Amino acid sequence: MRIAVLTSGRFHVCDLARELDSLGHDVAFYSLVPPWRTRKFGLPNRCNRWLAPYVAPLYAAARAAKGTVFEARANELLIDALDQIASTVISRCDVFIGMSGMCLHSIQAVRRKYQTRIFVERGSRHIVSQKEILENIPGRKGSAPSVSEWSVRREIAEYELADTIVVPAKHVVQSFTERGVPESRIFRNPYGVDLNMFPATQAPSLEVRPQIIMAGTWSLQKGCDVLADAWRRLRDVGLIHVGSVGDAPLPREPDFKHYSPVAQHHLTGFYARSHVFGLASRQDGLALVQAQALASGLPVVCTDRTGGEDLREYLENPDLVSVVPSDDPRALASALQIALDKARSLKGLRDLLGPGRAALSWRAYGMRYGIALGERA
Repeated sequence: MRIAVLTSGRFHVCDLARELDSLGHDVAFYSLVPPWRTRKFGLPNRCNRWLAPYVAPLYAAARAAKGTVFEARANELLIDALDQIASTVISRCDVFIGMSGMCLHSIQAVRRKYQTRIFVERGSRHIVSQKEILENIPGRKGSAPSVSEWSVRREIAEYELADTIVVPAKHVVQSFTERGVPESRIFRNPYGVDLNMFPATQAPSLEVRPQIIMAGTWSLQKGCDVLADAWRRLRDVGLIHVGSVGDAPLPREPDFKHYSPVAQHHLTGFYARSHVFGLASRQDGLALVQAQALASGLPVVCTDRTGGEDLREYLENPDLVSVVPSDDPRALASALQIALDKARSLKGLRDLLGPGRAALSWRAYGMRYGIALGERA
């Protein structure tokens, strides 16, 4: 098939484009990411359609506005321009895959010109559900909406135009069906992980104190205030955070260690000296770091809004992923303690995935997608 993919950044659809290309499809990847960047992630240069030169002034303005009151509007202008340009330059295709929020004009153009089948990729919950959750986070500061009305109108229009809405997790499916979208129009496909980058690790020695690790932005959306609360209920346990700092305060206790963001291939070193991965997100489609931690040998404790539950169906031992309700530090603390007790008993190489390891790969993710393209023809 001739497949066009539209996105602003790399996201997971760069991995998708690479896998669809490896399956023999003719893939064109339209984005702001230059070919020398996507090549590092295995996407052949022949697939890259670099659109940044078309929108260079707006791209520069959006970068300059980062961290200011103009950031949101600058990004909206950039996304709309990217979409408008893509709608005129996308070549004939049988399937169009667009990241939600940035493909409204392109959907209309490729359907009109080529009668193309439309797949809209939505990595988070339905935009209205996402907006409601983010605007009702306890302790959230500021009066500006976390999701603009511009984004809501645009996404809903894309949902209505799509033949298929692609999501990564069951809780995301539910957020759509609750708002009247038939489940028959939704394709659920949990994301994969680079298994070469995240090999099984050796269990820390018994002399190493129990350690919980969380990777990603330290923010209220990620439920880091809840994670910190749950951690404080445990005794003689360390907490490691790797990533940037958002709107949640970092704990000041000496048992908490914060590390600035690192390249993905450096994360495995942090996983190797930890016992359990914890994620308390209030809304997260399917956090990729969970699969990375599992592949590295760490049991995962997460909330019901992280997509962690969906990873259980690919595991021989589903108990490797413990799921608790969001905003419940007591339940989270209990699950973390149980997981730590189990993790401390592990010795040697922590290959928790065993023979089912390949099911969590990007290759498996791409093959599931390829089957869906055929089934939904």
